[in-house]
Parts: sequence; structure tokens; C-alpha cells
Amino acid sequence: MKFIADLHIHSKFSRATSKEMCLEELDRWADNKGILVIGTGDFTHPRWFREIKEKLEPAEPGLFRLKKELKRETIKGTRAETRFLLSVEISSIYSKNGKTRRIHNIIFSPDLGTAEKINIRLSLRGNIKSDGRPILGLDAEELAKIIFSVNSKAMIIPAHVWTPWFSLFGSMSGFDSLEECFGKMSSKIFAVETGLSSDPAMNWRLSALDNLALISNSDSHSLQRIGREANIFNTELSYSGIIEAIKSGTPKKRAENKEARKKFAATVEFFPEEGKYHYDGHRACGIVWPPEETRKHKGICPKCRKPVVIGVLNRADKLADRKEIPDSRNYYRSFETRVPYYRTVPLDEVIGKAMAVGSTSKKVKAKYEELIRKFGNELKILLEIQPEQLEEIGEKKIAEALRRLRLGNIEIQPGYDGEYGVVKIFKEGEKKDFSNQATLF
Repeated sequence: MKFIADLHIHSKFSRATSKEMCLEELDRWADNKGILVIGTGDFTHPRWFREIKEKLEPAEPGLFRLKKELKRETIKGTRAETRFLLSVEISSIYSKNGKTRRIHNIIFSPDLGTAEKINIRLSLRGNIKSDGRPILGLDAEELAKIIFSVNSKAMIIPAHVWTPWFSLFGSMSGFDSLEECFGKMSSKIFAVETGLSSDPAMNWRLSALDNLALISNSDSHSLQRIGREANIFNTELSYSGIIEAIKSGTPKKRAENKEARKKFAATVEFFPEEGKYHYDGHRACGIVWPPEETRKHKGICPKCRKPVVIGVLNRADKLADRKEIPDSRNYYRSFETRVPYYRTVPLDEVIGKAMAVGSTSKKVKAKYEELIRKFGNELKILLEIQPEQLEEIGEKKIAEALRRLRLGNIEIQPGYDGEYGVVKIFKEGEKKDFSNQATLF
């Protein structure tokens, strides 16, 4: 069965997260987005875990669905078939080898009993009540020991592995290798999350990641951002089906078994420049640099004389032992022994660029809902619908925006030091007769 999964999100009990991130709305919005399986997020939080137990019911093995009486209408006026997988992100802050480490890890649980036992064990090591993403003074290796001692079918996946401040390879607080971080538990780690500021090709440059699968998730704190990155699976709809599909995503397994290539069909990605930490920089001083410029300045901000925050591209360059793969800029990239991927921009942003208004405007909301009713869901529009189909219903500017996006014919002002990058599909003041444009397909 082919379906899309977004396995890393946060609930209304996480800091800086929308209060609308409740199970009823997650169920509804996942359907609007085209997501069949979504992570619950935050299962260590007592109040959220109580809601999970009260509002969800068992579906396929290891998956859950919202109870019928709680379901709300989707944009299409239907009831969603969304499945939930038990997940949480743990923030670990601790000292190791003379340096303060800040690591985020995603935990998947195969059942409620396992999740409850994990919660009990972690509550003995720190406060899990104050935040949906608990902050614990717990070494990543020790965290792994706890999780796998509870249930060997539970999983740990390092989150957004290149983010400077809170990740496995983060320039400000991370490690140079998986083994340095997880020690004897390294063999239990079979996948990492690439994060918004890197795409798979950037990660392929590091041979140390060849034995790991690369997954992509939204890490969403609001309903609108669900599915901005996601995974496309073609496997059994179950917890074990998803885990086995992820495991099949390593180059070695894909080379040995052609059938394995079908299970993990693709990932959906941001253009990495749009992520908040792609370039180096210092937001307070308005300094934003590519790696070569940072080296020229020896990493020091010329305005305040403090070190700039080293971003994902620079950090990946430092650890990489392979040359960069030439970028065709096309929205779909496929290599024989690698999980292929799509690069796209959220639909509300595409509509906003075409209408020359903000992505949160009422005009965009109305047009977004109109297109969902017409074509089914957001990811179907972004990945499958042809521009001509949009032109046929009079949406020539949106069709042209989608066409340019798929060709990579866009400009991006890269993100840095916590600032998202800015995508430009149309040039300032550009006026075109879109009906005369050549089509991509």
C-alpha cells in the first residue's frame, strides 16, 4: 500500500506550538495535506498521553485512529482516515568529553504499554511534565539504553541531524560521528532525520551515513506546516511495516534487493536553502554568509566581533568525505541505490507567490481550500497534478508557479541563524502572459 507519513510533529503542550495542535485537528489536517500516517508527538507529556488514550482507538497493528464521534469535516466535507503512530522528541542537554551537548532524538513506540513504561522510566530522570518535548540531562547513549531495554521494537532516530544547536552533527553542540554520540548503542540506530536545512544529496556526501536510512518529517508546530517534509512508503500499513520500510532505505539494502527499493518510495523535501540554518550567519547583525565567506572572515562577525553561527551547509562540508553531487535543480531526483526525493514548497506559499499576497491571507486560504476540493489534497497537487490541469480551471499564474518550481527555476535567499530562507518564484514587478508559456509536461 502506498501512503505518505509525517512522523515528527508536536502537540499543543510543546513550547512555541499552536494551541490548535489537538488530535481532532491533526486528524483533519493530515487528510487535507495528503498524510495518511502522522506521529502523535509528545507522548511523554502526561496530559497529552491521557488524550491519546482517551481519544484514539487501535487500528492496524501499532497504529491508531481518532474515534468516530470526535472526527471533524475535512475541507472536502468528508471524514479523514488518518492513522497515528506514537512518537515523541526528547531534548538531551548534558556534558560529554569536556563539551556541552544538546541533542534531539525522536522515539517511536509500537504500543501504548511501551509508551507508558518509557514515560515512567524517563520521569525518574527528569521533568517530563513541563514541556511536550521534555528537556532531560540524559546522555544520548543512556537514553538509547533505556528505550531499548523497555522494548526492542521501540525506535530512536536522531532528529534534524545538522541543526547547529540541537542535533547529532550540530556545529555548536553536536558530535562528529554517530559512534561518538551513541557509543555502544550505535548499532541500534538505523536512520536519521535530515531536517529542513539539508536535503538527502547533502547527506550522501558523508560515507559514515551509508548504513543509515534518511527520513524527512515536518517537525511541525502548527497545522499549516504539517507535511512540509514527509516520507512516501509502499508497504504494509502497520508500525512494523513502516519500520521495515525505513530500514530498507539504506544504499546497501537497496543494492542487494530491488524489492526493498519499492518499500521506501521517496521523501518530500524543502529546498534546503529555505531552512532556518542553511547558511552561516549572525541574525542580530544581519550577517549571512556561504561557507567560503565564513572562512574568509575566520568565522567572526565584522560588526560585533563575535563568532557567527555555523550553518548546515558549512558543517556538512566539514564532515563530508565525498564531492558534492551536481544539482540539476529539478524537483525530483533519483539514484539507483538511494531513496529518491521531491523538492517542493508548501502550497499556500505557491498560491501566495502567484497572487502576490502573503501566504496567510484570506485570499490564499480561500484559493487553497478551492484547490483541495478540486484535486483532493495538497501533496497530490504539489507532486502529481500537472500545470495544464490548473490552467484548464483558469489558474494560469498558479500553474506557472508550479511549473517554475518543478523546473527549479526559482531564486532562494538562504536561511541562516534561525531565519527561514525566502523563495522567489516571480521576479519583482514581473508581468507575463502565462497562457503563452511553454509547458513542462
